[in-house]
Amino acid sequence: MDAEFNRTYITLGGYVGVDKYGYLYFVILLALYLLILCTNLTIIYVICIHRNLHEPMYIFIAALSVNSILFSTTIYPKLFIDVLSQRQIISHSACMFQYFMCYSIGISDFLLLSAMAYDRYVSICKPLQYPTIMGRITVTVLLALAWFIPASQLGATTVINSKQKLCDFTTGGIFCNNKVFKLHCVQSAVLNVYGLFIMLNLIVVPVIFILFTYIKIFLITYHSCIEVKKKAAETCLPHLMVLMCFSCLSIFDIITARLESNIPKSVRSVMTLLIFVYNPLFNPIIYGVKMKGISKHIKGLFRHLMTKNI
Repeated sequence: MDAEFNRTYITLGGYVGVDKYGYLYFVILLALYLLILCTNLTIIYVICIHRNLHEPMYIFIAALSVNSILFSTTIYPKLFIDVLSQRQIISHSACMFQYFMCYSIGISDFLLLSAMAYDRYVSICKPLQYPTIMGRITVTVLLALAWFIPASQLGATTVINSKQKLCDFTTGGIFCNNKVFKLHCVQSAVLNVYGLFIMLNLIVVPVIFILFTYIKIFLITYHSCIEVKKKAAETCLPHLMVLMCFSCLSIFDIITARLESNIPKSVRSVMTLLIFVYNPLFNPIIYGVKMKGISKHIKGLFRHLMTKNI
């Protein structure tokens, strides 16, 4: 029976102190999840109901918030169950689905940030051509590609990996990330090369494109008037802050997958939780505070709610 159980389920061995602090973890995680939902739904709601925010930049921000909600919903419900359970397990099929959702959504964020960088470049450097270049069709195509390309490329590798034979059934993480592939009996060189191709194609290239685009924007605006410089700073800096934070967390995920045995379990668990918390919560906060078009409407929404309650 145990052998049959092990062939079906994978043990998540990255949890620390669940026996003692399980209920405390549950309360903290639930509060974080509700906060993530509230902040991101607020951003989406404000952008949807205000017509002056129906612009490409704000549509891409709303798409990032949708990704944050989907990413968190893929992770948090399973965390709720695990911290209250005596045995932290997940079926192999559910593990592969969680892997697919997390990484396809995460990579989609890089592509959305690339689309936002292109939008800012056209808006600031080619303002007269902006309405023509960034029309409704262009925005729709960029959104579709940002979601479809990662899903299609990761879908292929997920299906292939799901058919690999497992010789180990315990992973050192608290969710199904790249570490799950270390459980395979044979490490496929072809899959490793394909994984490297995905990383270069969908992460490294978009990051280089974003940095190149913003460098070009700042070089052009350096010789422009104060108003143009102010516009560039207000709209570009929040995107760069999000990119830097998300890139650091992505690098950490890759490092922990490669150097799992060299990093203490408690450190791995805390840093992994930062991936679940920081980006989904950081995005709506930074855009809600730094983007004047959004922050103005959020303040108005809260004033309306407070006045109504009084």
